[in-house]
Amino acid sequence: MPIHDWSRVDAGIFHDFHQGWTIAIANALNGRVLPADYFSLTGKSDSGSIREMVTLQQRSGTKGGNGKNGGIAVADAPPRARFMSTTKVDPYVARANSIVIQHQLGRVVAVVEIVSPGNKSGQHALRALVDKARNLLANGVNLLIVDLFPPSRRDPQGIHKAIWDTLGDEPFELPPDKPLTVAAYMADSVSRAYVDPVAVGDELPSLPIFLDQRTYVPAPLESTYQSTWSKCPKPVRELVENRGA
Repeated sequence: MPIHDWSRVDAGIFHDFHQGWTIAIANALNGRVLPADYFSLTGKSDSGSIREMVTLQQRSGTKGGNGKNGGIAVADAPPRARFMSTTKVDPYVARANSIVIQHQLGRVVAVVEIVSPGNKSGQHALRALVDKARNLLANGVNLLIVDLFPPSRRDPQGIHKAIWDTLGDEPFELPPDKPLTVAAYMADSVSRAYVDPVAVGDELPSLPIFLDQRTYVPAPLESTYQSTWSKCPKPVRELVENRGA
C-alpha cells in the first residue's frame, strides 16, 4: 500500500495511526521476525534500558515538588522578570510510542522511532529528537527512524541529514522527488547509516533493524502499515485520502 500524505491532516489524526502502527510493528517483530532471545515493547525510549529507567523511578519515590517543602508556590507569588517567553509544546510528542527492542537479559539493543509532526514543530523539538538519536547511538543502541513528513525549514534535507550532521561531515542531499526518509543506523565505533528516501505513493522499504554489529532483522514496515491502515475507521481514511485533493 502506498504511503499516504499525512501532512494533509491534523497531528491528532496521525498520532492515532502512529500509536496503532507502533503496536503492529512490535507485534510483528515478536511474532515472526526477532530471534527467540529478543523481544520488542512499545513505550518511551531513552539512551538507557527500560529496566534501568524503571529502577531509577522506583528509587526516587517522588513525582516532583509540590511547593510544600520550603518552596514558593507560583500561583501565590508569580516570579517577576523583565521578559518572559513562552512556547507551545505539541502534546502528542510526549505521548508518542517508540518500539524498543531488548535482549532477554535486559539490554536494549535497538529503537524504532516514527517521527511525528510535533518533532518538527520548533527548533527545540527537532533538537530534542536529534539529541535523542545521537545519545542512543552513543550508548550502543541501534536505531531505525521513519519520517513520513517532508523537510521543514529546520531540517531542509530531512531528518537523516539533521542527525548525521551531529555524527560526521559526510554530505547528504535528498532527491527532489523523494522528500521522505527511512534510515537505519548501526551503533558502533564507526556509526553506519543506510538511508532510503521515499515519497508519497511509494511502498515502505524493509531496512535493517540491527541487533548487533553482525546481525539484523528486516523491518516489517510495509506489512504493518497496511494492516494498521486497514483498521482505521472509514471517516479517518477518507479524511487522509481526500482532504485537499
